[in-house]
Amino acid sequence: MASTTKTTIYLDASDYRRLQAIARSEGRPAAELVREAVSAYVSRLRPGARPASIGAGHSGRGDLSERAEELLAGLGREA
Repeated sequence: MASTTKTTIYLDASDYRRLQAIARSEGRPAAELVREAVSAYVSRLRPGARPASIGAGHSGRGDLSERAEELLAGLGREA
C-alpha cells in the first residue's frame, strides 16, 4: 500500500452501523471500505480532470482563433 495519512471522520450512527455490517459481510476492515470509497470519489471528481477528447483534434496551428471569421465564412450557405 502507498504511504497513508491518518484522519478522523464523523459518521451518522446509522451509516456507521451499515458500514460495520458491510465490512463483516465482506470480511474486510471498515477502514479499507472507507479508503476504497474515498479513492473512487476523488478519482471521479479530481480537480483539473479533462475529458480525453479535449485536444484530440489539435491542429498544431496557433492562429485559428485569429482566423475564425475567415474560416467560418460561407458556412450555412447553399452551394
